[in-house]
Amino acid sequence: MSGHEVILRLALPTPLRRQFDYLPPQDVDYKSLTPGIRVRVPFQSRTLTGILTSIEKNSDVPYEKLKSALEILDENPILPDDVYKLCQWAAEYYHYSLGEVFACALPVLLRRGKPAATKKTLKETAECLGAPLQLNAAQQKAVQAITESRQAFRIFLLDGVTGSGKTEVYLQSIAEIIAQGGQVLVLVPEISLTPQTIERFRRRFPVPVAALHSSLSEQDRLQAWIAARSGEAKIVIGTRSAIFTPFANLGLIIVDEEHDTSFKQQDRFRYHARDLAIMRASFNLIPIVLGSATPSLESLLNVKKQRYEYLSLPQRAGEAMLPQYQIIDLRQTPAEDGLSNALIQTMREHLEQGNQVMLFLNRRGFAPVLYCTQCAWIAECKRCDARMVYHRSPARLQCHHCDAHSKIPERCAHCHEAALQPVGLGTQRLEESLAKHFPDVPVIRVDRDNTRRKGAMQNLLDQIHSQNKAILLGTQMLAKGHHFPHVTLVGIVDADNGLFSADFRAAEQMGQLLMQVAGRAGRAEKPGTVMIQTRYPDHPLLRTLVNEGYHVFAQTLLTEREQAVLPPFSYFAIFRAEAYAEENANQFLNVIRQMCPESTEASLLGPVPALLARRKGLHCQHLLVKTNKRSVLQNILKSILSKLDSLSVNHSVKWVLDVDPVEV
Repeated sequence: MSGHEVILRLALPTPLRRQFDYLPPQDVDYKSLTPGIRVRVPFQSRTLTGILTSIEKNSDVPYEKLKSALEILDENPILPDDVYKLCQWAAEYYHYSLGEVFACALPVLLRRGKPAATKKTLKETAECLGAPLQLNAAQQKAVQAITESRQAFRIFLLDGVTGSGKTEVYLQSIAEIIAQGGQVLVLVPEISLTPQTIERFRRRFPVPVAALHSSLSEQDRLQAWIAARSGEAKIVIGTRSAIFTPFANLGLIIVDEEHDTSFKQQDRFRYHARDLAIMRASFNLIPIVLGSATPSLESLLNVKKQRYEYLSLPQRAGEAMLPQYQIIDLRQTPAEDGLSNALIQTMREHLEQGNQVMLFLNRRGFAPVLYCTQCAWIAECKRCDARMVYHRSPARLQCHHCDAHSKIPERCAHCHEAALQPVGLGTQRLEESLAKHFPDVPVIRVDRDNTRRKGAMQNLLDQIHSQNKAILLGTQMLAKGHHFPHVTLVGIVDADNGLFSADFRAAEQMGQLLMQVAGRAGRAEKPGTVMIQTRYPDHPLLRTLVNEGYHVFAQTLLTEREQAVLPPFSYFAIFRAEAYAEENANQFLNVIRQMCPESTEASLLGPVPALLARRKGLHCQHLLVKTNKRSVLQNILKSILSKLDSLSVNHSVKWVLDVDPVEV
């Protein structure tokens, strides 16, 4: 093959599900080019950095119309074989452009063409201060099963009640992998969990531990990425995008809180990091541990089908006991500003004993509604089908969907009377109420509004751990994975949100969240109590959860899902379309519906408006494709997309395909 016959086939970061052909730059020896290197090329009016996928002799584009690449950026492939293969699999399964997937797998600086090198090294490792803890029999069994399979692909579901010592199982399993010269990837669902997890790992292991999450600077992310690829970083802890981190010798993957929906990317390339982690483990023939106190229904079904190996930690570690539950019927015991007399009295008893109390309310702001008492007008977002949330500090109305802000009006926009009143309960209002009832007790509020600044979350956590007597108040940010040894009482202010929802997954997520919140109580030697305020104390799912535990609750939901042929007993994909004119989105999805091949194994629902039918001024419509077999769903999607690619799409419509959606 002469240089004049060489054609570079590239995957570029564009939504187009195809690859692009270019001529090599002048004075470049094509024999030195290897698939996987980055190449800078002209594309329309821009310059893009793509990944070379192959060197070809022929192109569908006439030779004289091919443009020349501008620059070869790497001598060797930028991604190792397993990450390259993972990107190819993900692009095919989720039906996204390979170039977009490659871009997601690279740090921003590498996407921009910066060199894949750094002069910096990772921070010095912390002095090793924790020693391994004594394991109980269940923990020992789990560690043994994981470490004995370190050179084989096996999927373990580590199902441990809150406070059962799952992290200690992780740590002792990791120690074995590192002793054998391997590296470990630990995925966590929330950025807020990353600093404390990193600190605990650094105090246990005298090896470099790297972090990868969106709060880091781009340079720090690149530094950690390179340290993992070179083998310097023995442990990498990160959120979902860390699944694409390259390693020199990956030996184990751990997905903590595997049930958490934060592992699903909800915009652009919509992948599920847990599922990609399983595929990556299979490519590398290494074990993967999925850990949770409230496993997803998908994982529990996979255990039942013997696809996953089940490891159980049924008891709390050490002397800690599981908390006792009490249900407060708000129909019989009214609550003032969210607090019933029974909850207030119990809080006072625990605080007088020098303990901490944690209150959970998954609604930030002061009040969800600003209401006119004269004409019943409600402040609504002009761009979304949503109400503006009343915030008192700082004072504003804010839409929690499009982030629109406005001043708090003095008079009603409809009747012009000065009769506006905030209605409902948010964390800010509850904080104000707590200050009245407990003026001498510090109230530490943790929600998105007061954790936006860098380091704010860690400062709040430090404050929590420095106070013996305090009231912790927060949203789900406070509920996940944190260890608060002084908390002996957890109050769930409003347990009703997940009991009635159009989303069939809402009950599962409600149960998981309530169990996670409840698990913050009594994690040390002191007994814990959980008080749940509800207007539906006799709801069968709530009763099952409290009286019989999460597993009976989950089995009840699995039975319901099987009878209704809903996931995980069927497979979903959703075409989501948005347009400023509702009829354009509707018409586009109807075209897709007509493209769907006839099949007795598939059904379609829609187009129908999304639950939030208008967001940021755009009308949102959904078309759901449902099948009983994953392979059937994939074939239908391929057929639809191949036809759609050949059509001229209405550019006023934005659309995306979501395979295995977690929000329906």
